[in-house]
Amino acid sequence: MDRFKAIVLGGLVAGSLVISGLPALAEEGGSNAPQRSGDIHHDRRDIRKDRRDIRADKKDIHQDRKDLHNDYKDLRQDRHELKQDVHNGASQDEIAGDRKDIRSDLKDIYKDKRDLRGDRRDVRGDFRDLRQDRRDLKEDLNEAH
Repeated sequence: MDRFKAIVLGGLVAGSLVISGLPALAEEGGSNAPQRSGDIHHDRRDIRKDRRDIRADKKDIHQDRKDLHNDYKDLRQDRHELKQDVHNGASQDEIAGDRKDIRSDLKDIYKDKRDLRGDRRDVRGDFRDLRQDRRDLKEDLNEAH
């Protein structure tokens, strides 16, 4: 009976070791032929998506730069208007309104600069993703050969 118990326990231990090792075999690739083709297709799709993201982010940067330029233009005009109103002796309400416009312009400029920094950060991230996807594609192509 002790011999039977030893065989059963040995079988259970061996079976548990084999089962725990199966995920490692799956990662290394037992039958990679169908997976490689899917990986290559997936990598190429990711590269196309990254390129679209980069184009969209560059358009956002262009629009943010345009907005920033227009806000600086508005600021110059409002400062000129304030200077003219002070020179011509305008009312305190008029001067206060001009200063309020200037503060609003400065807030817009701050917001546009923040948006521009964010969009530039997005482009850097998209380029990083694109480089990684190209590396993955190259590795998958090398494994296929």
